Amino acid sequence: MVSPVALARSFFVALCAAVLAFAPAQAEQGLTVTTTVSWTWEEVGDADDDGAVFDDEAALLDDDALAEDADLTATRRYAPSASLATLGRAKAQFGPFAVVDASTVRMTGDVTSATPRQFAAMLAAYPGLKRLEMIDCPGSLDEEANLILARAIRRAGMETIVPSGGSVRSGAVELWLAGITRRAASDAEFGVHSWSDDTGREANDYAASDPVHAEYLGYYREMGMDDAKARAFYALTNSTPFDEVRYLTRDDMARFITLH
Repeated sequence: MVSPVALARSFFVALCAAVLAFAPAQAEQGLTVTTTVSWTWEEVGDADDDGAVFDDEAALLDDDALAEDADLTATRRYAPSASLATLGRAKAQFGPFAVVDASTVRMTGDVTSATPRQFAAMLAAYPGLKRLEMIDCPGSLDEEANLILARAIRRAGMETIVPSGGSVRSGAVELWLAGITRRAASDAEFGVHSWSDDTGREANDYAASDPVHAEYLGYYREMGMDDAKARAFYALTNSTPFDEVRYLTRDDMARFITLH
């Protein structure tokens, strides 16, 4: 049975993804080009995946744990530059995943309840995949599915990469953290903000001892952050209101997790 907390979280994450779907990239000089790509679609069957249960207890940090402010805006959908588009036709498409060669898959789009099954079907068809390039990933419409997918990425031993011009936001940041190794270009961006439940209460409206915080902190520790960094990163994300977006750089992320 899905807990009330999980149901509430799925609801507010759906709202979160709707907000971030229209979040822009940081202001850049020059022209942003939107590229239309033709994909080869492949029907896939169902596959199961499992998540893990968090049982950690933790608290939010004070303001002195927060990293430096970054640009905040939210008006349009981010469009990757033409250089990020898959050249030619993808070998196969599985939801937001486009297989481009025997070892590389590119991700563009949201995570839904179906995405973990699509990821499992993709690995079954292409077991040699080890490189996940995250191009334009606004976040998740289903938080539970997002964490299941994140752990599947980790179990598969995949490297996660945000290439030049790439953007990962909200729940997609958790997916990038799941890489067994993580890479990011110098101009890659990471958009974060607080979560909000179906009543409009945000993370900092909950008591520090509330179990909802432990779920996120436990995940960050599971992905390699020590306790202090997990708490600092969680506090940083929650220092920005739900209806705004805080963009972090590669160097910002390197303060919390090892990059290669």
